[in-house]
Amino acid sequence: MSIAQPPIPFRRAGQKYAFVVVAVVFLALLVSAGLRSSPSVLLVPLEESFGWSRSTTSFSAAVGIFLYGLVGPFAAAAMERFGLRRVLIAALSLMAASSAASAYMTQPWHLLMTWGVFSGIGSGAVAVVMGATVVNRWFTKHRGLMMGLLTASTATGTLIFLPLLAALASSGDWTRVVWTVAAAAAALVPLAWWLVPDRPASVGLVPFGSDPHAPPAPAAPRTGMIAATFGALARAAKTRTFWFLFATFFICGFTTNGLVGTHLIALCGDHGMPEVQAAGLLAIMGIFDLFGTTASGWLTDRYDPRKLLFVYYALRGLALIYLPYSDFSFYGLAIFAVFFGLDWIATVPPTLRLATEAFGDREAPIVFGWIVAGHQLGAASAAWMAGVVRQSQGSYLMAFVAAGATGLIAAVIALMIGRERVVAQPA
Repeated sequence: MSIAQPPIPFRRAGQKYAFVVVAVVFLALLVSAGLRSSPSVLLVPLEESFGWSRSTTSFSAAVGIFLYGLVGPFAAAAMERFGLRRVLIAALSLMAASSAASAYMTQPWHLLMTWGVFSGIGSGAVAVVMGATVVNRWFTKHRGLMMGLLTASTATGTLIFLPLLAALASSGDWTRVVWTVAAAAAALVPLAWWLVPDRPASVGLVPFGSDPHAPPAPAAPRTGMIAATFGALARAAKTRTFWFLFATFFICGFTTNGLVGTHLIALCGDHGMPEVQAAGLLAIMGIFDLFGTTASGWLTDRYDPRKLLFVYYALRGLALIYLPYSDFSFYGLAIFAVFFGLDWIATVPPTLRLATEAFGDREAPIVFGWIVAGHQLGAASAAWMAGVVRQSQGSYLMAFVAAGATGLIAAVIALMIGRERVVAQPA
C-alpha cells in the first residue's frame, strides 16, 4: 500500500526547507536516543522486580545495541528503495509498539524481544545512518556542521530523557519509563508524515547550497534493497579504508554506548552513588557532547578529519583509564564527564566525511551503515563483556581499563586512513 505524498508546507522557503527536514529528523533521532538509553535505568529495577541476573539483562541490552547497528546499512538501502518518509514512519511506529509491549513482560525472553530485537530494529533505522542520508540528500554545503547537529541529537536525547527516565524508574514503577518512551515515539509519526519528503526533487526543490539552475543529478538505478546493501559492502570491503574506519568505529561503540552508556550508572552504584545522581552525570556528559559534536562538525568542514579522530580517541582512552582510579567524588567525576562528554560521538562527522570521500555520495550512506554496524558490534560486545566482568570479579575495573587501551589503539589507526576515492560508484 502506498502512502500519498502530502502537501509540503513552507515550500516558499526554497533551499532553506532542508533545515525543516533536519529539525524533524533531529527530533526523531532524539527520541531514538532516549529509547536506547532506557536499558541503563531499567537494569536494576528489572533485577529487583523479576530476580533476573545482571548477565541476563545485559545480554538483552547487548542484542538491542547490536541490532541497532546491524539494521543501519539495510535502513540506508531501504531509504533509497522505499523513501525516507516511509522508513521514518515505520521505525517510529515499531519503537513505540516495542516499548509499550514491554510494560507487559514477565519472562526474560519478553525482555529480549522487546528491548533487544524490536527496539533494536526500530531505533537502528532512526540513527546516524538516517542523518547521513538526510545530509547527503539535502545539503551540498555545511555537510559536516549538519551532521554534527544531527549526531548531537543523541546527546540531547540523553540530556532530556535520562534524568526523567531515572526518576521514573526510581519511583517504584518501572513501567512509567517504557510508556513515556512509547508516547514520545508515537507523537512524532504524524509530524514525519506531514513535514518530511523523500528528496528535494520530490517537492520541486534542490539541496541547500546547490545551483538552482543546474540540471538535476541523474536518478540512481532501481536496485533491490538486499542487492544494494551487500553490493556496496562487497565493493567497500576490498579497501583498507573501509576496514580502518570499521575498526575505529568498532572501538568507538565499545567505549561509549556499550560500556559507559550501559554500565556507568551501575558502576557509580557500586561506589555508593544514587541512581538519579548517576543518571545526572550522564546528562552532564550529554551537555558537553552536544557542544563537542556540533563543534566537531564545524571542525570537520575545515580540518583533516583523521587528525580530529586521533585527538578524540586518544582523549577518550585516557579518560576511561582514569575513571576507575578516581575517588568518585563530584570533582573526580566532573573531570571525566567533561573529557568523555566532549567527544562521546564527536567521531561521527569526521568518519562520515572520510566515508563520503572514499565511496561517493550515493553509496556512502550504505557503506557508513556497515561502519555503524561495526560500531554497534563493538557496543554489544562491551555491554555483555562488562556485565560478565562485573559478575565474575565483583568490579568493573578491568573492563574500563581494557576499553581505555582500545581507545588509544583507535587513535593510531585513525592516522593510517587514506583520503582518496577508493571505490567508483556503480553506473
